[in-house]
Order: sequence, then structure tokens, then C-alpha cells
Amino acid sequence: MEENFKMVAKTLFGFEDILANELIQLGAQEVKTGVRNVSFVGDKGFMYKANLALRTATKILKPINSFKIKTEQDLYNQIYKMDWSKYLKSSGTLAVDATVNSTVFTHSLYISQKTKDAIVDKFRDETGERPNVDLKFPDLKINIHIDREVCNVSLDASGESLHKRGYKTATNIAPINEVLAAGLIILSGWDGQSDFMDPMCGSGTMLAEAAMIACNIPPNLMRKEFAFERWQDWNVELFEKIEESLLKKTRDFHHKIFGFDKSPSAVTKAIENIKNAHLDEFISIKHEDFFKTQKGGDEKLHMVFNPPYGERLDIDMESFYKNIGDTLKQNYANTDAWFITSNLEALKHVGLRPSRKIHLMNARLDSRLVKYEIYAGSKKGKYMK
Repeated sequence: MEENFKMVAKTLFGFEDILANELIQLGAQEVKTGVRNVSFVGDKGFMYKANLALRTATKILKPINSFKIKTEQDLYNQIYKMDWSKYLKSSGTLAVDATVNSTVFTHSLYISQKTKDAIVDKFRDETGERPNVDLKFPDLKINIHIDREVCNVSLDASGESLHKRGYKTATNIAPINEVLAAGLIILSGWDGQSDFMDPMCGSGTMLAEAAMIACNIPPNLMRKEFAFERWQDWNVELFEKIEESLLKKTRDFHHKIFGFDKSPSAVTKAIENIKNAHLDEFISIKHEDFFKTQKGGDEKLHMVFNPPYGERLDIDMESFYKNIGDTLKQNYANTDAWFITSNLEALKHVGLRPSRKIHLMNARLDSRLVKYEIYAGSKKGKYMK
């Protein structure tokens, strides 16, 4: 029987509750939300499962030590004291990633260096051999987090950020992060029980994430590697068993997922990415200008998109956002339209009243996820029926 241990799943600001809910659904124990992270308890198999199946986690960490430090020498001494042979061979490779929130320790790169020195010196003193640094594919990736005087040492179970799903080989100017896309779709309440549309689909990320949510496909099946595959206790049979059990839980989808983009190159890239993800049976993509389209049929439509904010593209944002509002109002009756933007000034020109507004961050941009409910006929009429 595998032992349970504490883990920490990192996420984006505003996604803590949905990540906690994902963890509970997967079967995690002792789930607790923090800021941009959720802690939980599970065994090794659950660690594999969390990396494969969580849509809104960017990384899974396994904490192995915590101590108080006042100086850089304290850090060195505490790291040196640890038994690193449990995690790494003297002939192995390592990388150290550090984040600091402290007035005493202000340089994360220096903290990484000091940690690496302590580990390397310990191996050299005990075995005469030392591990090397490999920033790309280390056998062990160590995460140091200093908050004031408390230092937490964790093993990084994921390696590269979990938003790198493995299906996206082609991107456009401002591609949306896969974890952000999945989180927006979950926050929008989409449950796969209606058609889904992204009218400005770019490289197809929103469409791919929507299809995986609808079909309950684990988002990280296509990743080439997780960091834990290089750990000394890596259990390939257990991993394959977990993978198989997740695949048995996929479900059928009986609606349509489609995307438009007015850039031919974006459409080509999106089609390529969707094909890579093996989702082309669920998704269709067309070269169309959303402002010249209209909804086909009276069925409910669920729309989630990421319009330009004016950060990278030279567009008259006020008229662009006014066009979004006009197109929705005139051509998309019976639609729940959600989009994220950091251009709060342009948002005022949509000309529709949002029924929801959620504060999020897109990278470093202070953003809002807004919902517009477009009714068939007037809203007043809807309530009088």
C-alpha cells in the first residue's frame, strides 16, 4: 500500500476554487485553497493522476522539508543537512527553481545557486562524486519557496508547466495559455450539453480544451514527459494503470464545437493543433470574420473567446468592442457569450450589460471574464412567459 503525503498544486490567480473542486472530484484528501495554489493529500498513484488529469494546475509539487532561516548561510546549512541520496544519485543531474517573498532574501537566482551548492557539496563530501546541473532535462527538479523567514523545499513532480499539453505545435501572435483557456471554460459553466463556439479562435486552444472537457479526456495525455518519470521511485506499471483508468472515464459528446478566425494562417495553425490533439472528429474550424456571421438555428449556443486587448495588435479597440456587442445582439440570439479582456476601457463600448464579471489575471494583465446573455426576443419578454 502506497503511503499518502502532502502535495501542492499551483494555479493561476482566480482559479483556486475550481482547482480545489477538480481535486475533490479526482479523489484528493485534505484539500485546502491558498493564493495561486491548492494543497492536498494523496499517494504516488494520485500524484501521477493529478499531473495527467488536472486542467487548471500549472505544476504539482511534493514538499519534503520546511525550516526557518535568517541568513543565506542558514539556507546552505539546512539544505546540506538533508539526505539527498533518497532522491538523487551522485552521478545524476539537478535543477533548482526558487521564488522569494522576503526583505532579507531578494535574489531568487542567488537562492537557487546557494541551494545547488549545498546539494553538490554534500554529495562530493560523502561520495567524492557530484551531480551536474541540467536546466532542460534534470533527473531532479527542486523548488525552493521562501516566504519571509520560512523556506519550503519541494520536488517538482511536473517539470515543464502543465499548460504545455503537447498538442500545440503552431501558435499565433498572442496564444492563450491552455490552463487559462480550460479555467475560463470551467468558470463559464460549460458542461458539454450544448454547441460550443470560439468566434476568434486563434491557434485553437479554447476549442481543444472545450472538447477535452466535454469528453472528459485527461488534458495531459500527450505530454512527452513528467519530471517524476526520472525519479528513483518511478513506477511505470502504476502510471500506465492510472492512465488506463482515466481513459475508461471518457464520455460521448453529441453536440458541435466550432471556431472562426479571419486570419487564414491562424485557421491553418488551429486545424493542425486540433489534429495533433486527435480532436478533429469533434471540432470544425472555418476562415470567417465573426462580425459578418450569424448563428444557425435556434438551439442554445455557448461561446467563450479571447478577443484582442490592443496589447499586441494595432486595432481601434472602441469600435472593435462595439462590433462584438452589435454582432452578438443582432445575430446571436439564445447565446451565452463569455470573453476575457484586460482592456477595461474598450469593454464599456460593447453596449450590453454583463450578467457576470469575474476578476482574473492573464499573465500580468489585470483582466475581467465577462458574460453576456443574449436572449431570443427581449429579456422582458422572457420573464413574462
